[in-house]
Amino acid sequence: MLEVTDIASLSKGHAAFEKSTADDVYILSYTSGTTGDSKGVKLTHNNVLSNSRCTIPRIQMAPGETYISYLPYTHSFEQALLGFALIQKLRIGFYTGDPTRLVADCGALKPHFFPSVPRLYNKIYAALNAKFNEATGCKKWLIDKGLAAKRANYATDGQITSGCYDKLIFKKAKAMLGGQVRFMVTGSAPIEKNVLDFLKICFCCPIVEGYGLTESAAGSCISDVSDPVTGHVGGPVESCKMRLKDLPEMNYMSSDTPYPRGEICIYGPSIFTGYYKREDKTAECFDEEGWFLTGDVGQVYPNGSIKIIDRSKNIFKLSQGEYIAPEKIEGILGLSASIASIFIYGNSLRNNVVAVVVPDEKWV
Repeated sequence: MLEVTDIASLSKGHAAFEKSTADDVYILSYTSGTTGDSKGVKLTHNNVLSNSRCTIPRIQMAPGETYISYLPYTHSFEQALLGFALIQKLRIGFYTGDPTRLVADCGALKPHFFPSVPRLYNKIYAALNAKFNEATGCKKWLIDKGLAAKRANYATDGQITSGCYDKLIFKKAKAMLGGQVRFMVTGSAPIEKNVLDFLKICFCCPIVEGYGLTESAAGSCISDVSDPVTGHVGGPVESCKMRLKDLPEMNYMSSDTPYPRGEICIYGPSIFTGYYKREDKTAECFDEEGWFLTGDVGQVYPNGSIKIIDRSKNIFKLSQGEYIAPEKIEGILGLSASIASIFIYGNSLRNNVVAVVVPDEKWV
């Protein structure tokens, strides 16, 4: 087992939530159910508070700045964002409730902080690409030159702004989100490196990637804003420590070189107290030392940052012995502008997978 970082001691906060029969104070936040039956995760006030407090050094927002709240409050990601906003004294703007009006809402609010999830970022990426591809003549030449120049600068020194090209080209891209966004964050699912790099260039602001689970009260890792390398989720926040569990059956070992690999295990005050009325499932996801087994396979770089490379649970084998990771396939195909959502299914008695695709209404 490889230990990644040490635990931080955090003071407990006061809570006034519904109490269980055992007098434990918690809120229920249900998992999505994509890897099994949806389960009620018992999160204490201290679980949520510890994570919200520890994101402050990673998400560099100033008191009085504005963030737009539009993600579902049933999701631990938005719960953590709300806690962060309250602690950091941000102004919170709530969207109108219609997802199709999000661009208009951003135009009215002009937020400084824009959090989102890969599904929406992929749609923004597709929309911007389509807009750029529609251009012709000198305008097309200028866009291509601007993208090439900013990509080269970003690859060289991490620079995401350009005085000339930002005014001529990318000012209009920034206007999609109100024109004042200076910090963005993505979480809840993997996102392609090329999508993240493209959006950083277009919106002229940093986008940090986080990793966490409902069971860990959202963000357990957040990438550093000064790190020009994308494709990883950064290192653990101060509310938890992590280590890797060897998975010899999948050839992932903490002794692997040059990068240790294994199932990510988390311990700390942000980890949930158990599943509601599911003692069997609670026992399955903790080891004998009390470490939470995430089911995610991580690869650790020398600077301590972690890249999520696989799932130890959400995989299946086809009849010819081939292992399939459906989330990876869904993530790649979901980049298509014509796909609203996609679900990959497989059966160990069959030699192929099936994709259930919901097309985007604009393409029907």
